Amino acid sequence: MVGIAELRARKGKMSQRELAEKIGTTQTSISNWEKNPLSMNAENIVKMAMFFGVSSDEILGIDHKDKELV
Repeated sequence: MVGIAELRARKGKMSQRELAEKIGTTQTSISNWEKNPLSMNAENIVKMAMFFGVSSDEILGIDHKDKELV
């Protein structure tokens, strides 16, 4: 699973504050989402996925290797 912190690191060690400014949110929100990506609303999932060039599944930490539904 690739988390938001890992994606920030891949962007040249981008800070939470820098990411927040880029997608129009707060540093506190970024921090909360890194701890619990499922707390993000759909709009912010899309913004984050588009910014990093990844799927929404990656932002949410969904791993398709484990096909079992909970």
